Amino acid sequence: MTETLFGIMPPMTTPFDADGELDEPAVRAQVRWLLDQGVHGVAAGGSTGEGHTLDADELRRLVATVAEESSGRVPVIAGIIVDSTRDAIRRGQAVADLGVAALQVTPVHYLFRPDDDAMLTHFRAMADAIGLPIVIYNVVPWSYLAPELLHRIMREVPGVIGVKQSAGDLKLLADLLISAGPTDRIFSAVDALLYPSFALGAHGAIAAILAAAPTACVALWDAVQRGDHATARELHQRLLPLWNAMVADNLPACTKHAQTLQGCLAGYPRAPMPAASAQQQQAIEQALRGLAAID
Repeated sequence: MTETLFGIMPPMTTPFDADGELDEPAVRAQVRWLLDQGVHGVAAGGSTGEGHTLDADELRRLVATVAEESSGRVPVIAGIIVDSTRDAIRRGQAVADLGVAALQVTPVHYLFRPDDDAMLTHFRAMADAIGLPIVIYNVVPWSYLAPELLHRIMREVPGVIGVKQSAGDLKLLADLLISAGPTDRIFSAVDALLYPSFALGAHGAIAAILAAAPTACVALWDAVQRGDHATARELHQRLLPLWNAMVADNLPACTKHAQTLQGCLAGYPRAPMPAASAQQQQAIEQALRGLAAID
């Protein structure tokens, strides 16, 4: 199963209506839009999807809708962003019957970081109780897991099959890749540096920019896979202005604006996150024109 997790796997935004409620028809439309762009998988309920704002019932509804609409055409990854082993297990069990390929799970991160042994025990308990593959979402700066700990968890907990390496550090991604086992899956969430991530051997990406510009990101992945580095560098140079326009504390809202400009109505961010500002909207629109994603 893990070999099916590869390539461009956008972390979907979660469409909310003006009242802050989940907009299921818009979720389905986004799945169709992403699949039409040739993506290799989708992730639901991650940080780009404002998963930290979803309650357990909403997460199940969201993942069920995504899984039903994708209908087995690509793998679906479900996000879990909580701060106790009990809640992580409950959320994993809540989506375990929906046919998801894996869970994307942040480390425990609210104020008090568990020590390394406790962090390993947390992921072992999840793997044992849920029975689904787990990808560690290494994103929280004050609860960051070093490559040595990540490799230890993957060696000692068979259910943990990979890492989504985030926070803009290509050196840490390189350290993970150079020591990865043959079955480990290392995914890049270094949005600004997808080209070197793929050139270094990342198995794919789960990163916000994929949801904002899926066509260009698929083309970038394909170019690296066939060894066409001139095309890959050119795509990198056109994608970077989009990332620079989007990256902010309201990144999910900026991603939604980029999608909406391309005809994928992504709805509102959930309060209190603000919508993309006028300045952000202008920069995103200009960058999408540079990618020929809009006229």
